Amino acid sequence: MNNSEKIINLFVPGRLCLIGEHSDWAGLYKSINSSIVPGRAIVTGIEQGIYARAVRADSFCIDYEIDEFKNSSFDCPMDSEKLKQVAKAGGFFSYCAGVASYINEYYNVSGVHITVTKMDLPIKSGLSSSAAICVLVARAFNQLYNLNCNTMGEMFMAYYGEQRTPSRCGRLDQACAYGIKPVAMTFEGNEISVKPLVLKSPMYFVIADLKSNKDTVKILADLNRCFPFAETELDRNVQEALGSDNEHFITKATEFIEDGNNEAFGKLMYEYQANFDKKIAPACPSELKAPVLHSILSDENLKKWIYGSKGVGSQGDGTVQLLAKDEESQSKVVKYLKDKKGLDPFTLTLLPSKKLRKAVIPVAGFGTRLFPATKCLKKDFFPIMDKDGILKPVILILLEQLLNAGIEEICLVIGENEQFLYDSFFKSLPKDHYNKLPDDKKKYEDIIESLQRHITYVVQKEKLGFGHAVFQSCVFAADEPVLLLLGDMIYNTSSEKNCMQQMIDVYEKYGKPIISIHSVPKSDVIHYGIMTGSWDDTEQKVLRLTEISEKPTVQYAEDFLCVPTKKSKQNFYAVFGQYILTKEVYDQLGENINNNLLENGEFQLTTALEQVREKSGMLGYLIDGVSYDVGLPEMYINTVNTFRKS
Repeated sequence: MNNSEKIINLFVPGRLCLIGEHSDWAGLYKSINSSIVPGRAIVTGIEQGIYARAVRADSFCIDYEIDEFKNSSFDCPMDSEKLKQVAKAGGFFSYCAGVASYINEYYNVSGVHITVTKMDLPIKSGLSSSAAICVLVARAFNQLYNLNCNTMGEMFMAYYGEQRTPSRCGRLDQACAYGIKPVAMTFEGNEISVKPLVLKSPMYFVIADLKSNKDTVKILADLNRCFPFAETELDRNVQEALGSDNEHFITKATEFIEDGNNEAFGKLMYEYQANFDKKIAPACPSELKAPVLHSILSDENLKKWIYGSKGVGSQGDGTVQLLAKDEESQSKVVKYLKDKKGLDPFTLTLLPSKKLRKAVIPVAGFGTRLFPATKCLKKDFFPIMDKDGILKPVILILLEQLLNAGIEEICLVIGENEQFLYDSFFKSLPKDHYNKLPDDKKKYEDIIESLQRHITYVVQKEKLGFGHAVFQSCVFAADEPVLLLLGDMIYNTSSEKNCMQQMIDVYEKYGKPIISIHSVPKSDVIHYGIMTGSWDDTEQKVLRLTEISEKPTVQYAEDFLCVPTKKSKQNFYAVFGQYILTKEVYDQLGENINNNLLENGEFQLTTALEQVREKSGMLGYLIDGVSYDVGLPEMYINTVNTFRKS
């Protein structure tokens, strides 16, 4: 299927500012007054949002399959001036037109046809439905036309597009682009930085529209009068609350989220609200006194089920958020607000990424390129001098590094009639051999024996390719994420954490399938799977992948696969030898095997990875380290000579 025929499915959630509201626009004033403290906020996507499918088109068109908007549609030529006129007129389609006009001015694109298939995000609820549709439009153009924008780039397109409408969204609204996960945002003048937070325990929120009235325009106007220079005590209080006070709250909130301390986070919500009421509310008392909001915040009946509560968005009598103690308490809060307060609350449950505790190493291959040595010794038992001065088989080096990274269970995918080789390695030495060992080696022998309890064996009965070998571990994975290693490579880190731990840390932040990558010379791309995409972080370590190409030509790589960095315009990235696979990858492998999707007689992992990437996204991670190949004679000799010294 070419790009003109490709149909993509999209989902963008609404967003909730957990803490730090108003600091986004306040931080903008730092470009005028250098003493302004940068704004900071913690924002998350919610479970409700906008679902759509999109395809390339000649014009910009949006229509709906949902009953509420069944007869609503919008179609406009990709003409920037016409689109800007629609944006300036206001209304729901104005947001879409604003983004389309911005993209049309800065990128060489035609149109898109977007069909909204479902929308369960409440409109005008402080949850940024306008930002969600803006991000959705930006993402549709980005994916359909391969614009190579990262998540931050999509946020910028959405923000500047919405600025062309009568609405004046805040800079934190587009955080919905990051999905249903908390992120810490910093606003310093016109600069924005985003850091995904690692959630350590579930957080059970309840959000409810208070069914009252507030004037957001007045709130923003009154608070903005306190900037950029403080002339009165009220001005100083507002700047302090949105500056140094807010910085303190966000620092503590980040700590509590990443420590899994929900009780402390709930207490902080109360403290934040009290500070807001004391220092900010007097700047707009008619709107921020908020009697309806405070009747919920002070309701003693709720206290037994919640850790804390506060206002949402611009504050006032708009929306309330409550942090429940657990899932059962969350349900009781919802019922109470419905039955006793007449509200229509909904839940937001933030879940940590599944703990990555399993690894898979396929070692079923014969090792044809190392023949005839592999007639007497499997290649994963070839000896390498490790950094501790002990001569070890390749498989032992890998197992030790996995356990040091916190992996608990390891699956070895082996060939038929091979398990006895591993059993004999891990079982106790005969007493006469054991007694000859020095004391330090006896202790090490005990360690080797103990590794057996971490290992599960799975047999690959037919040699039908690497993807087929990996799929044999599907039952072992049991829908959990796994770290996949190549059985003929070993790894040396360049940082304090070993290469496996680096991958696990990135997965905990992003919760997506990941391919480890390293830079290779242009002349070598024909030997590797090469990946391209756009950097998703300022350190240029996390690459949001847009294509995975198996052994491309040099010309194709030059034309389509090079990735620019701050240091060089032309870089090519190949697989480093480690992957984090999720349930989606295993499901895709299973589908390909069931459909007999063979390539040169084999089922390829790369094909499944590219299919998953196209459907739901995938990351590349630039490892701080070096991988060493032991699968070729010359490479093996080089590894023997250099691994210990590196």
